Amino acid sequence: MAGLLSAFACVLLLAVLLSSLANRTILSTAALFLVAGFVLGDGALGLVSLTHDDEIVAILAELALFTVLFTDGMRVGWADLRTAWKLPGRALGWGLPLTLAITAVGAHYLVGLGWIESLLIGAILAPTDPVFAAALVGNEKVPPRLRQLLNVESGVNDGLALPFVMLFLAIAAGSQDMHLGELGLELGLGVLIGVAIPWLAIKLEQTRWFSASTQYEPLNALAIGLLVLALGKVTHGNLFLAAFAAGITVATFGQRQRESFEHFGELIAELFKLAALLVFGALISFPLLGSVGWRGWLFAILALILARPVAIWISFLGSGLSVREQAAVAWFGPKGFASVVYGLIVLASGIAVSQEIFQLVAVTIVLSILLHSSTDIVVARWFDDERDVPAWHGVARHLRDRKRGRASA
Repeated sequence: MAGLLSAFACVLLLAVLLSSLANRTILSTAALFLVAGFVLGDGALGLVSLTHDDEIVAILAELALFTVLFTDGMRVGWADLRTAWKLPGRALGWGLPLTLAITAVGAHYLVGLGWIESLLIGAILAPTDPVFAAALVGNEKVPPRLRQLLNVESGVNDGLALPFVMLFLAIAAGSQDMHLGELGLELGLGVLIGVAIPWLAIKLEQTRWFSASTQYEPLNALAIGLLVLALGKVTHGNLFLAAFAAGITVATFGQRQRESFEHFGELIAELFKLAALLVFGALISFPLLGSVGWRGWLFAILALILARPVAIWISFLGSGLSVREQAAVAWFGPKGFASVVYGLIVLASGIAVSQEIFQLVAVTIVLSILLHSSTDIVVARWFDDERDVPAWHGVARHLRDRKRGRASA
């Protein structure tokens, strides 16, 4: 534990010192933590030794996913979804299930996994992460509708993929009979806690007896999140759906709480994200990468360059997006944090093929982080107006205007 904490502190300090450079180049903070985990772990130096059985792995995965889903939900209140649903609705309603299905077909026929396990890995790899497309999402020269589409999609698809991950995992563990009812109760209870607790807390603050001071306002949403986490633990409701539902509820009914918590919450979520990536990297080793085989590597490549592009192309037929915009959306389906944590959850579940699924998820995420985090700036430049306009364009327009002026004279 002390070694892991020391490693995280050192890598975090390095990431902070390099953060300005990372914003201007293909250097990725997320990739830095993944590579650092691999180098410091048993894959290379052995300074941070972890196994999937270690309690810290399960605890960190749980807390990290809860925190990120809570902050993701807070970005997409019902008002936001109503005003910006047309294009994200295509990506989520059609693109997500199609990506899941195409990925599952690849896992079944290329790797030889059973259909349930193939659908499970499809659900794990379906969500996207905007962290690895930061230069694209944050570039103001990129059309606003494209940035909004990627932001809303990546903010919502983690939570939408979660029930599928839980369902297929339960079936793969042999719970398809009497225990599926318990799974449904767990998911429903999670949603109920996630909606009821924030709503009651916000309504209490709106009464004349309670009022949060400016200094304590950012802690309001934090207290709500912690209470949702605690009640979810006590009642055995699904923590992750509770977190996502709680975030959406705060965004819908507590605009002030949402705004005051936004920056603080993003920092907390970022810390957990980076810690999970460090642990994930430490669990990857050369023997693991080598044991996947050529079929596993081919599956990982096709999951990135075929599954999402085909799904997005079908989803956005007749949408009005330009070819360039569709290409950017199709390519930037990076597999990131949610897939990392879902992979860790499956690894800790102990199902028969948990190790094989984790290996496939690991190599796909490694490839995705390396490819997407190194191409976001390149693709963002497609939308640079200066680069799109030929050098002679201004001269030609000037001569045309002069000619028109003489004619009118």
